[in-house]
Amino acid sequence: MSQFPDMHTRTLGPFQVSALGLGCMSFSMGYGPADDAESARVLQAALDAGYSFLDTASMYGGGHNESLIGATLKQRRHEFVLASKCGLSKDETGKPVVNGRPEVLKKQCEDSLKRLQTEVIDLYYLHRLDPKVPVEESVGGLADLIHAGKIRSLGLSEISTASLRRAQAEHPVTAVQSEYSLWSRTPETSLLAACAELGVSFIPFSPLGRGFFTGKAQDVTHLTKDDVRCTNARPRFEPEAFAANSQLLQPFAELAKQQGCTLAQLALAWLLAQKNAEGEPTLIPIPGTKHLDYLLENAGAADLQLPPATVTALNELINESTIQGQRYTAALMASMDAERDRLAPTD
Repeated sequence: MSQFPDMHTRTLGPFQVSALGLGCMSFSMGYGPADDAESARVLQAALDAGYSFLDTASMYGGGHNESLIGATLKQRRHEFVLASKCGLSKDETGKPVVNGRPEVLKKQCEDSLKRLQTEVIDLYYLHRLDPKVPVEESVGGLADLIHAGKIRSLGLSEISTASLRRAQAEHPVTAVQSEYSLWSRTPETSLLAACAELGVSFIPFSPLGRGFFTGKAQDVTHLTKDDVRCTNARPRFEPEAFAANSQLLQPFAELAKQQGCTLAQLALAWLLAQKNAEGEPTLIPIPGTKHLDYLLENAGAADLQLPPATVTALNELINESTIQGQRYTAALMASMDAERDRLAPTD
């Protein structure tokens, strides 16, 4: 694995990766159209800038995302840790389908390997827990892939603390990925502590609040109907909620000005400053972007050292009690395994 002088590194299971990873979903879906040629340029630039951890999934663009990464970076595969996900897809109508049966996960892995043009995936997540399949069975299927040399380690996405403990008893889990940012604090209930206890890395996705913390986001009336902020993440981007939430950006911008950074860098630096019980910063956020300027801007967050007073001020300014709207629609919140932690906060 190449080491880059211009990005701090953190430990991810058996790997050393850049303190910030790159979430790749927006190259294929979720945030409006993307241009493959420009996306390839951004991917190459990411490695040049020191990003050494890329996150994709078989569901992103129905395989398009993995194919793009495979075609673009196959000659540089040794330069980055590659994460992908299985167990979530869309049917012919576009409806999400969760399937955690081991035989399905193994087939999806074979397909992903071909699209990614690689012999092994470094970190392979169960994208969503299948309520019809015990987590032990799904994890057992992923463990089989490790033994077969298809993947190097396994992870879980949007999982509850109880499910993580059951999974860990079946096979060691390298990483958990869940939404975590100033305005999405579910992992603080019990999951972060459990990950620290079990030696599991925690990977925050949507660390910029789906663009909200860049100060450049808009409400649903300005977005395309297939934008994730108009579908799964709609509540906080409804016009009334968005207007109320946006009032927090002015004092947020003042804090960024005090630190000499952009709004996006401040939101990422807050995550990078979070420490475990031993006082060590261990989180590895994976902001996504399809724009070169934003990619380089985000990378600058890794050099920021926020004073404790600033971290405290951010915690008080933006949290789930000062924000209007849930992170997902009511139906999705009810189905999300990670949200079970709110019902069992002492688990």
